[in-house]
Amino acid sequence: MADNSQLIAQCEARAKEWLSPAFDEETRKEVQAMLDNADKTALIDAFYQNLEFGTGGLRGIMGAGTNRMNKYIVGMATQGFANYILKAFPGKQSSVVVGHDCRNNGRMFAETVADIFSANGIKVYLFESLRPTPEISFAIRQLGCQAGVNVTASHNPREYNGYKAYWDDGAQVLAPHDKGIIDEVNKVRIEDVKFEGNKELIDIIGGEMDWDYLQAVKEAMVDQDVILRQKDLNIVYSPMHGTGRVIIPEALRSWGFQNIHVVPEQMVIDGNFPTVVSPNPENAEAMTLGMKLGTRLNADLVIASDPDADRLAIVCRNAKGEWEILNGNQTCMMFSWYIIANKKKLGQLKGNEFLVKTIVTTEVIAEIAKKNGVEYRDCYTGFKWIANEIRISEGVKKYIGGGEESFGFLPFDKVRDKDSPASICLICEIAAWARDNGMTLYDLLMNIYKEYGFSKEVTINVVRPGKTGADEIKQMMTDFRANPPKELGGSKVCLWKDYKTLEAKKADGSVEKLNMPDTSNVLQWFCEDGTKVSVRPSGTEPKIKFYTEVKDASFKDAADYERCCKAAEEKIEALKKSLNL
Repeated sequence: MADNSQLIAQCEARAKEWLSPAFDEETRKEVQAMLDNADKTALIDAFYQNLEFGTGGLRGIMGAGTNRMNKYIVGMATQGFANYILKAFPGKQSSVVVGHDCRNNGRMFAETVADIFSANGIKVYLFESLRPTPEISFAIRQLGCQAGVNVTASHNPREYNGYKAYWDDGAQVLAPHDKGIIDEVNKVRIEDVKFEGNKELIDIIGGEMDWDYLQAVKEAMVDQDVILRQKDLNIVYSPMHGTGRVIIPEALRSWGFQNIHVVPEQMVIDGNFPTVVSPNPENAEAMTLGMKLGTRLNADLVIASDPDADRLAIVCRNAKGEWEILNGNQTCMMFSWYIIANKKKLGQLKGNEFLVKTIVTTEVIAEIAKKNGVEYRDCYTGFKWIANEIRISEGVKKYIGGGEESFGFLPFDKVRDKDSPASICLICEIAAWARDNGMTLYDLLMNIYKEYGFSKEVTINVVRPGKTGADEIKQMMTDFRANPPKELGGSKVCLWKDYKTLEAKKADGSVEKLNMPDTSNVLQWFCEDGTKVSVRPSGTEPKIKFYTEVKDASFKDAADYERCCKAAEEKIEALKKSLNL
């Protein structure tokens, strides 16, 4: 500990500030206990830095301290956000929507946020209880508000909570507002926070907004006749203890589905997520209970939403009748194919439609759009960038869908964030359409590969914790820029993209400018055989991500699927070697 003496002294000094009467007795006791403990690990972790208000808001472990999620850190963030709103909309009665999910302390944080906004003269629409993230986004637009806050840590482990900041278009804040809010938040001291709310400025909302949202979700429907013919599609759904538990079964019924079963153990609202290791539908383990029930009920598909109901996971039966978990790229691909193919067939495409995907999502979607003459756009990771594309084309071009590889999709434009209620209803419509045509979802996926080319995508996460880890990640990006790979897993690289310099370099040495709304610390390499690797340090976690995509032209039909998957996995191992991972 001797080496840490300076750090310990700094943390003790910061902790002692939290013993002042500005903090409640429980917080002071928790801080005093950390100060009294001979082992200073907890103290350092809680006070070595300020929990940073980043471009998306806050996210951290709950507890006392400057590096923790607690009502004081949430309070200072909200005071700074309120100051920015008042500057951005001078002389106007501003209003905000405030919501929360099922996490521990969620209601307390949401009420704290509502009190502070109202104390600053801002009108607040506070949801009566937990609601899905997409409904918060919808309500901001529906009520004509200037901003919004959702208290959620999405799919993070149970110790976490978070705070998402939204702007007047219902999307998470982008430049210049993100930087402006951060500047205001950084100026706030605890004495500046107006914790005493003005109850006259707080309206509680609930059922009527649910109704409006459910009506809007129906706009994502492509073909109701198919649903009515297959209304007995056997669906198992789990909300993972979260906000989808009421709204998603209701949405499915409103679309015409009548055979919906829920996973009873996971219908219990519980921020401790007792039935899963982590409430992330990307983890196969989280789907176990749903698949068990699906087997017992002989279900057609098993679906889950994460705690704040913005992401979805889908499990369908493969050719052997066994459960197959679809990955986010496959889900996104299937949505894109169905929306285009069936809107086209039903004469719903006017020629001014566009589709969006993130740069790290499968290129098969680009093939589907190109082959069908529909405009598609690439944007940065994060749904705020998909929302930005909708915003810049509003009233000129029609958004028909957009998604990303990390289990998020948005099939209509009334919401500006990932939307699992609408996406779950639509995937059930797709399954109904497949059944109407003598297929399963899995068969449909195989047909898409057959027509547009097979690809397998795997994301490799390289975790490097702490300051040394952050330095190592920075160095990796520097090295990749200085010495870009010439080949990857035996495939020749023919195109190098750098989103920091916004340049694309071809093998012949020619350079083109990349047309993006901002710069980003992302590198992409494309090979002659269609292999694609994207490299991106995570903005929220101590890791660097490698998104790989491998093609296989030998895929002819479903019988080739397992062989092509195995070959792709071997290729991805070779890619890892090329990149020294």
